[in-house]
Amino acid sequence: MMDAVGDESSTSGSGSEKPRRTRRTRMTGAERRQQLLDIGRTLFAAKGFEGTSVEEIAAKAGVSKPVVYEHFGGKEGLYAVVVDREMQRLLDMVTSSLTAGHPRELCEQAAFALLDYIEEYTDGFRILVRDSPVAQSTGTFASLISDIATQVEDILGMEFKARGFDPKLAPLYAQALVGSVALTGQWWLTTRKPKKADVAAHLVNLAWHGLGNLEAKPRLIGHRKS
Repeated sequence: MMDAVGDESSTSGSGSEKPRRTRRTRMTGAERRQQLLDIGRTLFAAKGFEGTSVEEIAAKAGVSKPVVYEHFGGKEGLYAVVVDREMQRLLDMVTSSLTAGHPRELCEQAAFALLDYIEEYTDGFRILVRDSPVAQSTGTFASLISDIATQVEDILGMEFKARGFDPKLAPLYAQALVGSVALTGQWWLTTRKPKKADVAAHLVNLAWHGLGNLEAKPRLIGHRKS
């Protein structure tokens, strides 16, 4: 399927010449779909699901409303695809970052992964943390955090067993650890202070040492310093 882009234009020379029509650039169906996803992502991040209309999405894309319905069935369908893609992107970034063997460095990697996502895909993160009726059926930020915690749970379980702790408590600690990073990320989304590396260091400081043994000037032990 090919969609037309842009308006037809005409040029005229002398009064006796006929107008000359320019060729219209056309998008493939895949290109149009990606364009609508990009526009929808930007609008949903800025205005939320309720504040965004199919009319506005279509106008930004330079197409009619039926084109949006043809590709996604409506605003709900477009939103669902945007949310699913952002959830998968964040999950992939976090899980692929967990490469170190030392538990403390794993904490650093998880914190950096989430902060990297917030910094690089700010619109996506804004969408994920918003509440929407559609998100209840397609997945929520809470369910995503639960998925990430499951990855961390396996790592903590092995570490607990090696240290003589009860591995059955690993899920509890995984939820607490990932949840604290996620909520701090929401706060950092708007403040952006202190710098990313400092935020990661302080998160790991609390997770690793606890309130009773906090370091006054926490340091990162992994290879990443920014």
